[in-house]
Amino acid sequence: MNAAAALLTDGSVVTVRELGPDDVPALLELHRGLPVEDRYLRFFSTSPRQLEDFVERMISPDAPRHVVLGAFRENRLLGAASYVVVRETDFAEVALVVSHAEQTHGVGTLLLEHLASLARSRGVRRFTAEVLTINGRMLRVFTDMGLVTGIVPDGEVVYVELVLEPGDTYLDAMSARESVADVASLAHVLRPASIAVIGAGRSPESVGHAVLRNLLKGCFTGDLYAVNPHAKSVAGVDCYGSVSELPEAPELAVLCVPAKAVPAVAEECGRRGVKALVVISSGVDAEELLKAVRARGMRLVGPNCLGVSTSAPGVRMNATFAADRTLAGGIGVATQSGGIAIGVQEELRRLGLGLSNLVSTGDKLDISSNDLLMWWEHDQDTRIIALYLESFGNPRKFARLARRVAAAKPVLAIRAATSEAGQRAAASHTASTATPSVTRDALFRQAGVIAVDSVPELTDAVMALSWQPLPSGRSVAVLSNAGGLGVLAADACMRQGLHVAELGDKTRTALAELVPTTASLHNPVDTTAVVDEETFARCLDIIGADPAVDAVITVTVPTALGDPTAGVHNVDGKPVLAVRTGQTERLAGEVPCYAEPARAAAALARLVERAEWLARPREFARLSRMDLDAARALVADRDGWLPPDEVVSLLNAFGLPVLGGTLTTTVEHAVAAQQAYDCPVALKAVADDLLHKSKGGGVELGVTDAGAVAEAFRAFQERFGDRLRGVFVQPMATGGRELLVGVVTDEKFGPLVVTGLGGVDTDLLDDRAAALAPLSTADADDLLHGFRTAGHVLADADEEAVRDVLLRVAELAGALPEVVELDINPLLLTETGCVVVDARVRVAPAQPSDPFLRRLRTT
Repeated sequence: MNAAAALLTDGSVVTVRELGPDDVPALLELHRGLPVEDRYLRFFSTSPRQLEDFVERMISPDAPRHVVLGAFRENRLLGAASYVVVRETDFAEVALVVSHAEQTHGVGTLLLEHLASLARSRGVRRFTAEVLTINGRMLRVFTDMGLVTGIVPDGEVVYVELVLEPGDTYLDAMSARESVADVASLAHVLRPASIAVIGAGRSPESVGHAVLRNLLKGCFTGDLYAVNPHAKSVAGVDCYGSVSELPEAPELAVLCVPAKAVPAVAEECGRRGVKALVVISSGVDAEELLKAVRARGMRLVGPNCLGVSTSAPGVRMNATFAADRTLAGGIGVATQSGGIAIGVQEELRRLGLGLSNLVSTGDKLDISSNDLLMWWEHDQDTRIIALYLESFGNPRKFARLARRVAAAKPVLAIRAATSEAGQRAAASHTASTATPSVTRDALFRQAGVIAVDSVPELTDAVMALSWQPLPSGRSVAVLSNAGGLGVLAADACMRQGLHVAELGDKTRTALAELVPTTASLHNPVDTTAVVDEETFARCLDIIGADPAVDAVITVTVPTALGDPTAGVHNVDGKPVLAVRTGQTERLAGEVPCYAEPARAAAALARLVERAEWLARPREFARLSRMDLDAARALVADRDGWLPPDEVVSLLNAFGLPVLGGTLTTTVEHAVAAQQAYDCPVALKAVADDLLHKSKGGGVELGVTDAGAVAEAFRAFQERFGDRLRGVFVQPMATGGRELLVGVVTDEKFGPLVVTGLGGVDTDLLDDRAAALAPLSTADADDLLHGFRTAGHVLADADEEAVRDVLLRVAELAGALPEVVELDINPLLLTETGCVVVDARVRVAPAQPSDPFLRRLRTT
């Protein structure tokens, strides 16, 4: 395995790598340094015999069944984890040793995580261990992993078994450990006790000068230093010639030096003991910078970034070169673009909304949105999170993190250009759907991330989320003193998928007693232009009390007869959003006010979106009738489209309802197959480069006798010649509507499951829904009803049976990374079930991958 950098629970960085013969002295030193008690717990003896021979055997190249990983901090071995494969089995005996001084920092757990990941990639399925009963600390390490399936005491020894399949329990436990470590390391960036600005220029127009000035203006609470070999002081702060000349090692260094100097300055910072860097400079040699950062165990923001800020009273840090100060508040912002960061900050500041943190990740060589989600999850000052992402470094980890964080705090993201992940020449119907935007939007939707398309949309949604409760449904009432604008508001609500509420008789009667007879008492309610603010306020109370109303949008304009805007106020338990043409602000009582009806309707739709996502069930179904071993054997070491009989076997291994059939290679064989089925059959040519059989003339339906079978077979031979590999004979499936179900797997995002209109017309309408695996039951329901023609396709269908198919297809895709494309078309739906009539599967050798493993970027 390649060396990996990772965080311990105290936030320090270690390197994890496989040990070799050159590491014998370090491994011996580790064992010899153990106190007597630790040595006894490790070897069941205080004086292990022939320790040198034992260590040399562990990492001998002549013992390929032995694997040892070590964790290093600046070339010092802190601990080692090893396994030995039991001969001709898929399980291994595991052992662990950690320096006594490091046993409370998570070294052992981190090593076991990496060892389990490496073992899985090499075909090991289980770990076993023998632990002394008195060794409670080691038993906790094993049980806290989230993999333990068996603990059997036997006298003084406990036998532990760990199944290495990474289920939700394990992934949740690993993610929780990662959060603890990440938060500890990010404290050096977001809550530093001291900062040095390196490259603080004397010119007020220089970036370094601006950063230093902002730190001074913001009243940073810690120690502040400036580094400039050509000045005695900058902005009143004493200067030092280099980092090494500083009176103490600053916790955070902000680098504003020329790009070519950055790696050397970073290395100098590391030697001095700096814990974290913010690199403002652009055009930096990324490889050299990251090499210096990792070698010295530092965290890094940037390069090519605006900087970072924290508004907490105990910190008050504005280490950016933004023109204006950061207003204190509860919104955490992370953005790859410095311009977007400034735009969001300025717009929120204008509305009186402040930030808890602003992090401009720039080229994000190290710290990314994933790290910041973990910080904000635990930060009590942050109530709402806003992101601008141009690319995803680890989208699968992001999805799990965002789903967990969004359950407690709103997470918003501005949609931006997605990386090339997912773009490929598509051979199947499913793959043609998997554009970057489809994949990204599926990730956001399932993770509970509220996606918007612009800075104004973001701030509109943040206003509503900051000041108003979530609605209990989609029914909206519009109250206006200008009828035309009220109609526009109602139309805007309908475009956003909201419902215009039907007001009750009691509500209309109460309104009639307040407003002129020319008023409209039906939703949208038009009070006419003559009502005053007190009357408007009473109308709002009446409408808000109607049980059919979940939210209210008010639209007001000033007239010569009065301005009822001051009558807009909060209604208990229901969101109220105001519209006043040309005005975006906060009204009295924290009612958000928008410049036009469409913006208010869009913001309300984001509140509804969050409420509905929070109400979704989170269950992941437990599926039976699956044979993973048989499925893995079918796809192992294969490359290309599977023949139809193997496709049937693969789908059967996951309990999918497959029609089945017989692959034949001669006319006689085909005739025999038809006669055995004793019913009309479909004949499907299996030929090279024939993916869409119907379009390519490779299907004959309703064949009823031996003569017709022979004629169709020979027609295929003539049509496809040497390309023909056989003819698949299937009994005809009749009745029901047709659905497309498919999978396309992306290296970064994982499997994308697609549904839509099936049959020969699937490409004509391009009507599909998509979701990323794994699928919860709610995700499966969204897929089932998420395409335009779903109502037609699912009419009279057994939805429970179709949902089961979607969940099983997602399980197949998740369990078999070798499956890169799968097309079920059609899945035939009936009132009593469904059946897979035709399917294609393309496989390719899968590179070992573990997107959830705890590690930092090293290249």
